[in-house]
Amino acid sequence: MTARNSRRRPRAAVSIDLMVEAGKWPAKAALSALARKAVAAALAEAGAADTPSELSIVFTDDAHIRALNAGWRGKDKATNVLSFPAFPVKPGDPLPPMLGDVVIAAETVAREAELEEKPLDHHLLHLMVHGVLHLLGYDHEDEVEAEAMEALERRALAKLAIPDPYA
Repeated sequence: MTARNSRRRPRAAVSIDLMVEAGKWPAKAALSALARKAVAAALAEAGAADTPSELSIVFTDDAHIRALNAGWRGKDKATNVLSFPAFPVKPGDPLPPMLGDVVIAAETVAREAELEEKPLDHHLLHLMVHGVLHLLGYDHEDEVEAEAMEALERRALAKLAIPDPYA
């Protein structure tokens, strides 16, 4: 191996397909950098094995996420993030070949960041970590599950120098 080749960045075990579908978003390169950080932090905190897998992150608008939320969850309203696992996974399971999709809504995310007086990048990182943890089988349907998932989120975000979103 030449010196030049030895400096290549190692390929991430989980590849990320990123799509900007609709809405007002930062540049795709900036979103991609944030996504890599969020996915790596979520996988590390969840102790996910370093095995090949894929996921997609879709950046869309409130109208589209509202339609998804109504169709899949029976909730006719926009939300900040939705996760669609490709396979049923429980926390600690080996990664499937495809994790699934995380969909994030522009207007809701911008509004929440402004109301909570936090940088948009911080809120986006939090929502991506949150969405990926859902793909890894974590949930917040009851208090015990919520505490476990939020603890993972806090640790992942702390490693990214982002204040506790639940404080």
